[in-house]
Formats: sequence, C-alpha cells, structure tokens
Amino acid sequence: MSDESMSKASGKEEIKSLEDDEEEVTVTLTLKSQENEPFNIEKNIVMMSELVKTMWEGDKEELVIPLPHVKSSILKKVIDFMKYHHTNPPKDIEKPLKSANMHEVVSEWDANFVEVDQETLFELILAANYMDIKALLDLTCAKVASMIKGKSPEEVRKRFNIQNDFTPEEEEAVRAENKWAEET
Repeated sequence: MSDESMSKASGKEEIKSLEDDEEEVTVTLTLKSQENEPFNIEKNIVMMSELVKTMWEGDKEELVIPLPHVKSSILKKVIDFMKYHHTNPPKDIEKPLKSANMHEVVSEWDANFVEVDQETLFELILAANYMDIKALLDLTCAKVASMIKGKSPEEVRKRFNIQNDFTPEEEEAVRAENKWAEET
C-alpha cells in the first residue's frame, strides 16, 4: 500500500477511504421574505427551523424557501439567531423564570438579542412559531414572561395596551378562582 492509502498514527495503521479526500459540499439555501427579499444561508445552519427542514426534505432540488409570513427585518434577526446558535447551542430556559431580568435568566448574547421594542419582539415570536424554531420561541416568550413577572393585572394591561372588558363582578370572580396565582 502507498503512503496515500495508509498512514501510521500513534503506532496504529489507519486506512483512508476515498471519501476522506473529498471536500464536503456546502449547500446554501435562499430564504425569501414577505417582501420577496432573498437571504442566503448555509443549509446546516437553517435546519434549526423545523419548517425549512421539512420543506427541504420534501424537495431537495428546491434551494429557495419562501417565507411569506416573515418580514425582511425580522428574518435578518432570525438568521442572526440561527447563525449564532449554530456554533453556540442555546441552553434550556428554566421555568418559571427565576428573575424578571433576562441577563440573570439566559446568556448575555440572548439577553441582548431580545432587548428590542415590543412590536419587534412580537414579530419575532410570530416568526419563531411559523418557522418552528423552538429555541427562539422559548427565548422570546421568556422575554414576554419577564415583562409581566411580578406585575399586577392592571400593570400588565397598561404595558400591553389591553382593555379590561370584565365587569367588577366578573373580575372579582376570576380573582377568587385564581387566588393561587397571586400567592408568592
């Protein structure tokens, strides 16, 4: 055998196959946003999205994945999240949240990622749900949970601009039924 097919390492003989010499081909997929803007991303990164993974596995010849429910500005952020977490797998978020401060709950990168205005946060939740990216959905929902943690119903209504449509009697009945939720 020639040196190409056999090498000595640590006193053991290793046989190389032809596959070892072949370079792995990187497949790039194009995600198309609601505005039809293309975003190129490596297939192995975007497989974090179960929706994209299912679409790809259904037709491996199709390299363009339409995402008509995701705006370009949000898709950019989703791609940033997938790229970062491709090499830095996210840790599970402890529930219930131990703190309303996201920096005490998740990594510094994740806490900074969800420091966005409320509209963007809710768009990210919708995109994570639509694209079926569990880690992103968990993170964005944890951010919302941190925003309401320790707040009274009135404070939550004010924060999210929710109109109270309960009569005082109905509200009292709901409070009585859910007294356990107010206990700390």
